[in-house]
Amino acid sequence: MKFPIYKTKSDEDKSSSSHFANARVIKGKERVFDLNNPEERKKYFEIKAGPEIEIIKNYLEKKSFVAYFLGKKNSGKGTYAKMFAEIIGPEKIAHFSIGDMIRRVDEELKDKNKKKELIDFLKENYRGWIPFKEIINLLNKRNTATLLPTDLILILVKREINKMEKKTLFIDGFPRELDQVNFSLFFRDLIGYRDDPDIFILIDVPRSVINERIKYRRVCPFCQTSRNFKLLPTSKIEYNSDKKQFFLLCDNPQCNNVRLLPKEGDEKGIGPIKARLKKDEELMAHAFSLYGIPKILLRNSIPIQSVKKNVDDYEITPEYVFEWNKEEQRVEIKEKPWFILDDQGNKSVSLLAPPVVVSLIKKLALDFMSK
Repeated sequence: MKFPIYKTKSDEDKSSSSHFANARVIKGKERVFDLNNPEERKKYFEIKAGPEIEIIKNYLEKKSFVAYFLGKKNSGKGTYAKMFAEIIGPEKIAHFSIGDMIRRVDEELKDKNKKKELIDFLKENYRGWIPFKEIINLLNKRNTATLLPTDLILILVKREINKMEKKTLFIDGFPRELDQVNFSLFFRDLIGYRDDPDIFILIDVPRSVINERIKYRRVCPFCQTSRNFKLLPTSKIEYNSDKKQFFLLCDNPQCNNVRLLPKEGDEKGIGPIKARLKKDEELMAHAFSLYGIPKILLRNSIPIQSVKKNVDDYEITPEYVFEWNKEEQRVEIKEKPWFILDDQGNKSVSLLAPPVVVSLIKKLALDFMSK
């Protein structure tokens, strides 16, 4: 399966364009957007995909759609969905994660009253091949390595969606198994979510990128904000002179500059999830081969020989390095190019989330909504 390169580079003269008045200036003439800044990111989207954003907004005034995000674990599905909602309007978009739903069910099972409500709902609504007693046993004994059967997933999804307003739905985590791809063809009908058009959105992210995202991930122990020591640091960095170590501090004022911590096992990178990644790749290939449902292909990486004509420099993921300025007693944050190998072994760069979402917006507007 070949994921095409989508051009997001601006052809206009950036140094004289009034469109870039709110962008920050680097090296005197070159104007770029800081895509980690929400205000600059908003202006970036207006310039890169303004007409297409209007097409989607107009479409969503009276209609909606169901989109299935398919990609390898840690490929950024949730990030892309949330950024799309940020630009188009959160009141119109709902990001629905199967993983988050299962985690909520796990919490319900720990609460006596909520557990009874859940079981009563399943008694009334469950249909499937597995006896009801066995279904309850599966829920009670479930752990993170246990996958729930498809017929149970479907009824739990319907329960969750019944609680939600009718919005455009970005579904993350379904289908998860090969046999669930067939269910996804009729998923919108099974959940009773209007007769909306649906679409597969397939995301290609190299394993090397996923490996770095996991190995250098840091999470706030209080608010659970996730950042990356190497690729997406916080604005506050602490240096411990005794340990000669740098630490990311949470940007959330309510967390009082607490240190972000690695998750247990993250240091192993993709090692423990290689089988899962292989299955995810098979799922995408299987979904791509289906007829009768539109597909959008998004890619996170670009071979270095194709970078100059297709993307602007500030759209590329940099690597961040920290240095301790002993004289001024402060941490200096520096950027340098981050090169990776894609899954075909080509030297490449990884894109930040906004240019990937620009390609999603343009393809939705031009390929999907124009039909």
